[in-house]
Amino acid sequence: MTAFFESLGMNYEWAWFVATIAGVLLIALPLMLAVAMIIYVDRKIWAAMALRKGPNVVGPFGLLQSFADGLKVFLQETIIPSASNKGLFLLAPIITFTVALMAWAVIPFNSGAVLADINVGLLYILAISSLGVYGVVISGWASNSKYPFFSAMRAAAQMISYEVSIGFVLICVVLWAGSFNMNAIIEAQRGHGFGIVNGFFFNLLLFPMWVVFLISSLAETARAPFDLTEAESELVAGYQTEYSSMSFALFWLGEYANVLLMCALNAILFFGGWLPPLELPILYWIPGWIWLFIKIFAFFFIFSWVKATVPRFRYDQLMRLGWKVFLPLSLIFVVLISGYLMATGHFA
Repeated sequence: MTAFFESLGMNYEWAWFVATIAGVLLIALPLMLAVAMIIYVDRKIWAAMALRKGPNVVGPFGLLQSFADGLKVFLQETIIPSASNKGLFLLAPIITFTVALMAWAVIPFNSGAVLADINVGLLYILAISSLGVYGVVISGWASNSKYPFFSAMRAAAQMISYEVSIGFVLICVVLWAGSFNMNAIIEAQRGHGFGIVNGFFFNLLLFPMWVVFLISSLAETARAPFDLTEAESELVAGYQTEYSSMSFALFWLGEYANVLLMCALNAILFFGGWLPPLELPILYWIPGWIWLFIKIFAFFFIFSWVKATVPRFRYDQLMRLGWKVFLPLSLIFVVLISGYLMATGHFA
């Protein structure tokens, strides 16, 4: 894109700057629209599984319901508790929302179609996703209220616990691909099904690690059955209790942007990203970004399905699963996968 703006007569510095801004907008604006529509889809899936209709009044088939909700919160008054730390109270939702958008900078939508094609893309994702806990913790502490503070402590322990397992899962992926670059990780998934299945669909060796990653993704984004940070039966609304208007909406948008990010990572790291599911020439006629969006939606359906059907875990069950099941399992697979790759000469 920089070359295009240079062809319009700009010098390199201005062409790079304008191209970067254009790239950011090309990702951020569709993502905001996708978040609004995915909230609608989420509610429709829950309604269908509970034999209800869901949103069906505002706009055709209720498609404009999310925009009506957004307008409603935009017009509401922002209430700041008198005893809160006002600066941190307002900063927390901004952190959550901003961090959720920053991670998309290294997500490849097609071959070469990525804002920042850096060699350490996966490390960048891990670092940025780890920052998301700060918005929750700061909001819980700055509210100066009992239940948000409990929620913040839960969130810190929960996210740290499952990030450890996610880290070891990502080590397995990096060992197989031999790179932290997101495009290289996708390319490394071509034909690795050991002749049993098409490698574009899933990696048989990494399949157990995908199961761990999928469940850890639910915990990392505080989705049911791991939504202990906003358990309304215990904590009113958790860290969001004292928030209203657009500050509440930023938490809401950040949460769904993180959910979409985790769905994208499931597709990219384990299911071929923008590659078609089968090695058939006709499937390459469909652009890669469409395949990626189909896979993202499939994983989002799983997220919604789980939320609509699985009861919430107790907190001790949540911690036990993370530390006593996922951590040992992921460590074992790091050893198994590295051993297999060494034995087959993969590192030669």
